[in-house]
Amino acid sequence: MTPDDRPYLRGILSGPLDLDGSANRVPKPPRRVEATPGLRVTVRATRLSGVVVSCAKGMVVVRDDEGRDRPVRLVDGAFAIGSERVSLVAPRAAPAAAARTASGSVAVPGAVARVARASRILVEGRHDAELVEKVWGDDLRVEGVVVELLDGADHLDEVVRGFGPRPRRRLGILLDHLVTDSKESRLAAGIDHPDVLVTGHPYVDIWAAVKPKAVGIPAWPDVPKGQPWKDGVCTALGVDDPRRFWAQILGSISTYADLEAPLVGAVEQLIDFVTEPT
Repeated sequence: MTPDDRPYLRGILSGPLDLDGSANRVPKPPRRVEATPGLRVTVRATRLSGVVVSCAKGMVVVRDDEGRDRPVRLVDGAFAIGSERVSLVAPRAAPAAAARTASGSVAVPGAVARVARASRILVEGRHDAELVEKVWGDDLRVEGVVVELLDGADHLDEVVRGFGPRPRRRLGILLDHLVTDSKESRLAAGIDHPDVLVTGHPYVDIWAAVKPKAVGIPAWPDVPKGQPWKDGVCTALGVDDPRRFWAQILGSISTYADLEAPLVGAVEQLIDFVTEPT
């Protein structure tokens, strides 16, 4: 009988035998887990159980079930999560949040001003222009949109005709006090051109489109009809220099969140309109 004919040399015992069993096998390294705050762990050597509070400089602080903080050195395999042996490691730094412009848009690092488009945005006065620049200036430079002064809306139709709007030469116009039956709403209704968009906010003046909280006042004062609004506001607030007060208002604005929603929506709508591909 040849060896191949012997049945006991076939099957699971027919190959080489591992006489040392698992003694020479390399143990699998414990899984590495970030020591993020709130992670529940057990210190295997002391059976201390608790949640991770912090991790820095090779130490992890574990808060036990009685509220005591225990510093423990980070040693490979020194911890357990449930029944699994693990190695705690310092958490990786979270990726930095994308920088934002004052308007809330994602900032473009190293962006330079684009060559100006033929399209324009017109605003009623200098304060309107300065406020739009403060919040949307970065966006407008990236898009190549120039903001110009309308210097009042009384001759709006003449301004539109003189501009000569057409595709790729659009005109966006921002008006104050654009409410039903106001002078501004009647002027806006007289503009009917596919490449012109007139929008605005309901406030008598651009000052009132800034949230009072941002300026440090409880509310904008009520000004009797017939009295110049800015003069009435300054009188009610005890301000003797409107120019200095406007500088204070402008300086209080950090982002679009300091402005009332109707103004934010109106400006965003105009920017979209004049930059929309045609």
